[in-house]
Amino acid sequence: MAFPSLTRRALALAGFALTATAWSAAAQAQATIKIGEINSYKAQPAFLEPYKKGMDLAVEEINAAGGLLGRKVELITRDDNASPGDAVRAAEELVSREKVDVLSGSFLSNTGLALTDFAKQKKFFYLAGEPLTDKIVWQSGNRYTFRLRPSTYMQSAMLVPEAAKLKKKRWAIVYPNYEYGQSSVATFKALLKAAQPDVEFVAEQAPPLGKLDAGSVVQALADAKPDAIFNVLFGADLTKFVREGNTRGLFQGREVVSVLTGEPEYLDPLKDETPNGWIVTGYPWYGIQTPEHKAFFLAYHGKYKDYPRLGSVVGYAMIKSLAAGITKAKSTETEKLIAAFKGLEVTGPFGKFHYRAIDQQSTLGAYVGKTKNDNGKGVMVDYTYFDGAKFQPSDAEVKKMRPAD
Repeated sequence: MAFPSLTRRALALAGFALTATAWSAAAQAQATIKIGEINSYKAQPAFLEPYKKGMDLAVEEINAAGGLLGRKVELITRDDNASPGDAVRAAEELVSREKVDVLSGSFLSNTGLALTDFAKQKKFFYLAGEPLTDKIVWQSGNRYTFRLRPSTYMQSAMLVPEAAKLKKKRWAIVYPNYEYGQSSVATFKALLKAAQPDVEFVAEQAPPLGKLDAGSVVQALADAKPDAIFNVLFGADLTKFVREGNTRGLFQGREVVSVLTGEPEYLDPLKDETPNGWIVTGYPWYGIQTPEHKAFFLAYHGKYKDYPRLGSVVGYAMIKSLAAGITKAKSTETEKLIAAFKGLEVTGPFGKFHYRAIDQQSTLGAYVGKTKNDNGKGVMVDYTYFDGAKFQPSDAEVKKMRPAD
């Protein structure tokens, strides 16, 4: 007759154990705030290795100061193999299995657009750190996606006044034939034509990303006899282009305006092949003396015994943005984060910037200057910081381009 009693007791104990397990799992889930991050680490190591270090430094600082909302921050990264499909699969895994609180990252514009659409479909908060295409906040923009870096429009808008001052009529253009390159060129053409109506675009070369046939591209540009060149190539493609251009004399007597080339990730590998006098956007880490940058530089150098690259700044500022947004929202819930990020002010290595409510683009700026071959090392000189808030289209123009939320 004791068996029913024992059975009830066993069931009670089992129920208690299940309750305790569930409570423990819930407590563990609350133990950390999980940031899911997706990027092309294997495909673009020059930028993304420093970027990862910048993120890690920011997470370390946040946790050393007590974390966020009383919880530690955990960064969970995935490689997207430079593939939009793989980026979406990584996002699915991070959201469904890892239970991340937010999504962030991407480098290439096509993977960034894929994650922008994923955020929309899943109604999940996504902070695009690096991809530059305007579509992320305009034509394909949605209420779940914010973007940190200055866009192709912003960087082209910074360079066009300098290009117009050259008073060159015949321009040639070279760019990687995917979303970032196409977007940069379209904006540059439109803005330069508005500033200088008599300008002509006499040649255009658009090799696939990472597959530049430098000899044929340089020869085609030289044959067009342009007065100036607008370059959008980066990474290994840029190095090949510069080497072949130097060999064939493409740059002699010609002005060059170039997006991204002043970033250490792309300028450093050129070494003694660095051309003089190119007008570029970039990051002259060795000369920025603001208090915010000095503090960042000392912390980064102290941790890694190395100087930061622009990727380091982007990774660091992205995590600091998420921290500021979560703190303001007092939550990691998507809707509360969206509300918090609209107009959110953040302090990063370049000083203060904010996320515009109208298109969810940050006002982070960029440095514009000229390249110089300084005893076999590429540096930027005559540089100025351009505030991103001053290089945006009007609110009316944005409303025409961006779909209603």
